[in-house]
Amino acid sequence: MVVLHSNHLTSSLLAVAFLTSFGSSMLYGYNLAVVNSPAGYIKDFYNRTVVSRNGTGLNGEALTLMYSLTVSVFAIGGLIGSLMVGILVTKFGRKGTLVNSTVLVFIAGSLMGFSRICGSPEMVIFGRFITGIHSGISLSVVPMYLGEIAPKNLRGFLGLMPSIFICIGVFSAQLLGLHELLGKEEHWPLFLSLVVVPTFVQLMLLPWFPESPRYLLIEKHNVHATITALKWYRAKCNIQAEIEEMQEEQRSLSTVETVSVWQLLLDPTVRWQVLSVVIINIGMQLSGIDAIWFYTNDIFENAGIPAPEIPYTTVGTGAIEIIAGLIGCFTIERLGRRPLIIGGFAVMGMCCAGITVSLILQFMKYVSVGCVVGIIAGFCIGPAGVPFLITAELFKQSHRPAAYTVGGSLNWMSNFTIGFIFPFLQMSAGSYCYLVFSSVCLAVAIYVFFVIPETKNKTFVEISQMFATKEAVVESQALSQPDQLKLKKMNGYGTLENGSLEFDSSSSCP
Repeated sequence: MVVLHSNHLTSSLLAVAFLTSFGSSMLYGYNLAVVNSPAGYIKDFYNRTVVSRNGTGLNGEALTLMYSLTVSVFAIGGLIGSLMVGILVTKFGRKGTLVNSTVLVFIAGSLMGFSRICGSPEMVIFGRFITGIHSGISLSVVPMYLGEIAPKNLRGFLGLMPSIFICIGVFSAQLLGLHELLGKEEHWPLFLSLVVVPTFVQLMLLPWFPESPRYLLIEKHNVHATITALKWYRAKCNIQAEIEEMQEEQRSLSTVETVSVWQLLLDPTVRWQVLSVVIINIGMQLSGIDAIWFYTNDIFENAGIPAPEIPYTTVGTGAIEIIAGLIGCFTIERLGRRPLIIGGFAVMGMCCAGITVSLILQFMKYVSVGCVVGIIAGFCIGPAGVPFLITAELFKQSHRPAAYTVGGSLNWMSNFTIGFIFPFLQMSAGSYCYLVFSSVCLAVAIYVFFVIPETKNKTFVEISQMFATKEAVVESQALSQPDQLKLKKMNGYGTLENGSLEFDSSSSCP
C-alpha cells in the first residue's frame, strides 16, 4: 500500500489543532478547577454583598447552596451548549462555530472580572453559566473539526490534542491557584476571567485558516473551496484520492439531509453506533473521575499528607494528567483506539476497587494515593479524549452533528448527576461507593472489547461498512463477504438491500 505524502503532519494542521485546543478546549479544563482554590474568598464576597444589601448575612446552608450553584451552573450551561451543536455546525460550519462562540467567553470574562467592583454575586454565577455554554459547544465542535480536517492516519493524534489541553487547563488552574501566584483574595476576579486570553489568541488567528474540507464539499457542494482547503492542510502533492473518497461519501448521502437527533435515534441502520456513543459518553463521567478530582484533597488528607503540602500534591496530579495525555496522543496511531479506551477503563476500574480496599484496611493509606494517581492517569490516556474522537469516526457527515449532540448532552447530564449524587452515595455506601465506579469502568471496557471495531487508519465509509456488517450478522447470517456490501443510496449506511451504489473498498483513499 502506497502512503501518500499528503498524509504527513503539516504546519497548518498542527497550527489549527493548537489554536482550537488552546483557545477552546483548554477553557473547559480551566473552568472545572478554577473555583476550587478561591472558594473561601468567593463565599466571603457573597456574604459581604448580602450583608451590605440586607443588613444580615447568609447562614451556612444558604452560603453553601449559593457556592454550589456557582460550581454546578457550569454543567447546566454545558448541557445547553451541547444541545446547540447540531444547529450551529450546520449553519456556521465547524470553524465558523468556534470563531463565533468566542463572544461568549468575552461576555463571561467581563462579568466575572468586574463582579467584585460591581458588588454582584449574580455576575459570577451568570458568567460561569455562559462559560459552560461555550465549553458545551467547543467540547464537541473541536474534535469534530479536527477529525474532519485530519488525514485518516493522523485522526487519532489530532483528535486527542483537545484532551491534552483540557488537562493543561486543569493544571494551569491548580498552579495559578497557589497562594504565591493568584491564590490571594484580591486576585480571584482576575483568576476567574483569565479565560479571555487564550480565546483572544484564537480569535486573532483561527479565521485565517480554512473551514473543514468535508463540510465544504459534502454539505456546501463547493469543490473549489474544498480543493483550496485541502491544499492548506496537506503537503504539496496529489490530493485527488482524498477528494474521491469524500465524493464517494457525498454520492452515498446524495438524498440525505443532515439528520435531527430524533431521526438519528430512530434510524435502525446506526443503532450500534448510537448505542456505542451513549455507553462511552455516559461511562466517561460515571467512571467517577469527577468525584476523584473533587475529593482528591480529602483522600490525600486521609493518607496523612500534611495540609499545607496538599495544594502542591494536587498540582503534581495535574502534571501526571498532562504526561498521561501526551502518552495517549503519541501512541494512539500505533496502538489504535481500542487498546487505549479498554486499557484506560480497566486501569480505572481496578484502581477504584483499590481505593475501597485501602479505605477499609486503614493501614494501607498510601495505596489510596497511588490509586488516585492510577485513576487520573488511566482516564487521561484514553477515556478522556477517545470518546469524542470515536463519535466523529463512527458516523458519516449527515449523522455526525446529531451524534455529537447526543454524546455531548449525555456527557454533561452524567457530569451534573454524579456531582449531585456522589455526596449521598458516599454517605450511604461509605468506602464501598468506589465499587460502583469500578463496576461501570469494567462494564464499559467489556462493551468496547466486544462491540466497537478498531477505526485506526480507516475512512469514514469503511467504518460505516464495518458496522453495516455487524448489523447483517445480527439480523441475518446471509452475508459472508463484507467487502461486497452494497450501500443503499437512501441513507449511505450499508443496509443489506440491493442499492443503486456499490461500494468498492479498493477505490477508497489508500
